[in-house]
Amino acid sequence: MSDPNFPPRSNVPPPGTPGYPAVPPAIPPVVPPDPHADFVPPEPVNPADPRLAVEVGRFWAGAAATALVAALIGLVAVIILERIFSLSLVPPPDLFATGSHQAAFAIDGAVLALLAAGLLHVLILTTPRPRAFFGWIMALVIVVITALPFAWTSDLTAAALSGLVNLLIGVAIWSLLAGVAGRTIVRAA
Repeated sequence: MSDPNFPPRSNVPPPGTPGYPAVPPAIPPVVPPDPHADFVPPEPVNPADPRLAVEVGRFWAGAAATALVAALIGLVAVIILERIFSLSLVPPPDLFATGSHQAAFAIDGAVLALLAAGLLHVLILTTPRPRAFFGWIMALVIVVITALPFAWTSDLTAAALSGLVNLLIGVAIWSLLAGVAGRTIVRAA
């Protein structure tokens, strides 16, 4: 029987016995191996890195698709507002002298999209933070094209509706081109 007041006997000699250390050695803690020790994270694409390039074919295919969407927004907006609801709009400058509000909104939207794509391409190749600069430029352009109809007419309803159409076209161009850039920016070799 063992006495609960006394610890059980062991085969370990008491501290200070000749040939044994006075204090038993400390057992190092067991540290599990790090499962991510060999993992090296991929180097992210840094927009501030001047060595960025663009997958040109995919980028301009996306730019062409953006121009088509911008043209269709202008066309559909004019059809709905002028033809269906008989509301008047303040047409943008008719770049090709078509004489049609539908064509003016569609062509101007497509031209704006292609100009924005060209600007974005240049910014990617030349600036340290191309998306930030593109965002600021697009925001300011959208403010201008939304406000311009108010400078061209005293009819507030027509100016507001035209500004709304311009706003939709500008936001569509900005968001679509930002997405295209996100998929086509690569590190230069």
